[in-house]
Amino acid sequence: MRGKKDSVTRREFLGKTASAAAVVTAGTLISKSYTAGQQNKTRVALVGTGSRGTGMWGRDLLRTHSDYVEMVGLCDINKKRAEISKGIIGTDAPIFTDFDEMIRSTNPSVVIVTTVDATHYKYIIRAMELGCDVITEKPMSTDEKQCQAILDAEYKTGKKIMVTFNYRYGFVHEKTKEILLSGDIGRITSVDFHWYLDVYHGADYFRRLHGLKNKSGTLLVHKATHHFDLMNWWLDAEPAEVFAYGELQKYGRNGEFRGKNCRNCKYKDKCEFYWDISTRQLYMQIYVGAESVDGYFRDGCVYRNAIDIWDTMAVSVKYNSDVLMSYSLNAFMPYEGCKVGFNGTKGRLDVRYYERQPWDSPAEGVLRITKNFARTSTVLDLSPPKGGHGGADPKLRDMIFKENVPDPLNQSAGSRAGAMSILTGIAGVHSIEENRPVEISELVKFPI
Repeated sequence: MRGKKDSVTRREFLGKTASAAAVVTAGTLISKSYTAGQQNKTRVALVGTGSRGTGMWGRDLLRTHSDYVEMVGLCDINKKRAEISKGIIGTDAPIFTDFDEMIRSTNPSVVIVTTVDATHYKYIIRAMELGCDVITEKPMSTDEKQCQAILDAEYKTGKKIMVTFNYRYGFVHEKTKEILLSGDIGRITSVDFHWYLDVYHGADYFRRLHGLKNKSGTLLVHKATHHFDLMNWWLDAEPAEVFAYGELQKYGRNGEFRGKNCRNCKYKDKCEFYWDISTRQLYMQIYVGAESVDGYFRDGCVYRNAIDIWDTMAVSVKYNSDVLMSYSLNAFMPYEGCKVGFNGTKGRLDVRYYERQPWDSPAEGVLRITKNFARTSTVLDLSPPKGGHGGADPKLRDMIFKENVPDPLNQSAGSRAGAMSILTGIAGVHSIEENRPVEISELVKFPI
C-alpha cells in the first residue's frame, strides 16, 4: 500500500466561506474569499519571533506577499524580542506574550508557529481549539505523545494543519521527483541516503537550543525530518519500521575545554569552533538584544556538558512499499550537502547536491541516470534559482498564499506528512535508546 496522499485544498485548509467565484486548485492550501471582485487578505498571526519567524515568515513574507497577507498579531514569551522583531518585519501588528489573548483580540484565520520545536504542539493545538488553521515550521512535534495530541485535535476541531517542508520545493529535489515518477529506472527497491552537515552549519545546531533533546527531539527529529519527508515524498510511501544507532563523537563532553558562550569565552583564541555573532546583524538584534530577558545565548558553547543529542547517526528504514533505506547524518564534516542513490529494477539514479565545500564545484546539483547493462545515459547539472533555500522558500509561500497555484508534484503537506516525517526520527530515537527495531504503528494511531 502506498502512502496516503496528503495535500488539501485552500477551501479545506482555511475552512472559510468562499463564493462560487473562488477558484480552487488541487494541492493548494488556502481558499480565498471574494467580495464584488475584490480579494480579501488572509489574516495571519505569528507566534515565535526568532530568526525563522522574523525572517521567512515575517519580513520576507510581507515583502513578497503583502497583497495576500495581513499580519494581525505577534506573540513571543520574550516581549523584548517581539518588539525588536516587529521593527525588522515592518508591521504595525500588536505584540502579545499571552497566546490566547492574541487570538481573541486579533481574530486571525491562520496562525504561523515558529517557536522552539518542543512547544510547537502547544500552539498548534490551542490555535485549532480557538478556531484557527495552522501553518507550522517543521518538526510538527518532537515526540509521539505530542504528535498524537495534534492529530486528535485536528480531527476534533475540523481545522487544518500545513507543515512547511520547503525542501520539497528545492530545484534538485523537484527534478529527482520528476525522474522517479517517470519510471526510467524501474521500481525502486532500496535507497542510499547520506547527509553531511559541515563544521559551520553542523556546529550551529550545538550552539543553540537544538543541542538539548528536550528542546529539539535530537537532530533525527529537528533536522532529519526534512530528509525523511523528502524520502516519503520521493517514494510516495510511508515508513513502517526503523532501526538506528547514534553517538556523540565531537561536540558536548568531547571538548577539552568549555565556556558559556563564545563572546565571553576565555578559550576563543584556541577554539576551532569560535563564532563571532557580531557578524550577523539579525542575530545581534533579536537574540543578543533580547537575551537580558530570558538568558538565552544564541552563541552558546558547542562543548557544553548539557548537550545530550547525537552528532553521528545511522538509520535503517523499511517502508510500506517494501523499499529499504540506509540513511546517515553526520554533523562535523569538512563539506556540506548530500548524496542519494535510488536503486531500481532498471537502473540507478545518483543525486549529488553541493551546498558548501573547500573546492570548486562544477554545479550545485548533479543527477546521473545509469541503466542496467548500459553506460550512463543522462547527466543533468542544475544551478539554483534565487531565493531562500535555493529558491524553495518563495515557491512554498506562493503555494500557501496565492490563488490557483498548481501542485502536480503533490508538494503541499498536511498533518499526515508532518507526522510521518517526525515519526521516522522519533522511532530512530527510541531504537537507539532501547536497542531494538521500532514499528511506526507502535507510536501513534491516526484518527479515522
